[in-house]
Amino acid sequence: MENVKVLVRQDEVTTKQWELRAAATEFLAFSLSYPTSAHAKMVINGQWLGAANDMAYEIHAPWSRSGWENELATGIDGLPMADPDALLRSLCAEATRLFVGAPNPLVSPYEGIWRAKEDGVKGLLFVNPHSMDVERFVKACGLGRPAGTNEPLDHVATELELLSYLASRASGEGASEDAVPADMLPNGSPSLAYRRFFREHPATWLHSFATELGEKTRLQYYRAVAALLEASLSAIDAS
Repeated sequence: MENVKVLVRQDEVTTKQWELRAAATEFLAFSLSYPTSAHAKMVINGQWLGAANDMAYEIHAPWSRSGWENELATGIDGLPMADPDALLRSLCAEATRLFVGAPNPLVSPYEGIWRAKEDGVKGLLFVNPHSMDVERFVKACGLGRPAGTNEPLDHVATELELLSYLASRASGEGASEDAVPADMLPNGSPSLAYRRFFREHPATWLHSFATELGEKTRLQYYRAVAALLEASLSAIDAS
């Protein structure tokens, strides 16, 4: 499979490269989704750190596990935690403080809020041009909001999940029977849709998001996630 190549905009991108982008963006999306018991267990048993290191190595991202060992499974007080339930409580409390907050989150996980700040206007969830453009793009890809949820689609994890889906489609995988045909995706192919979406959305705000997340979190886990995201952005850019 590594020798199979697809022609995209007069340059050749291997199927393997698209597979790696799909896996990398999926892992980043998981890491930035609201914490679950799976997050806590992976941090405590070292699986998250191992997966992050392997991902960075495969996509040539300048990130190293060095310095993170024995530090990720710690609470706000910096003390090590061996109980997944206790770590999960800390992760959830920190995720709420950072991404939900009261009255406002410390680090908004929504593109529309970041872009509004840059535009010098008040950011409103859902009803802002950037969030609405993401929603239109998602629908053009034949996707939608998960059943039972009512969250803006410009969430950092959701945007990364869309990139993962498009990269998987570009690799020749990821298409269900009812999926939008490849030539009906935005710009006429999965690879071009990926390039357009990355350029118009993640590329405009995730550098700032990663920097602020690393500065404002109290947990080593989120510092590591922020560093991994920042190091990976150039590698997952397919332009």
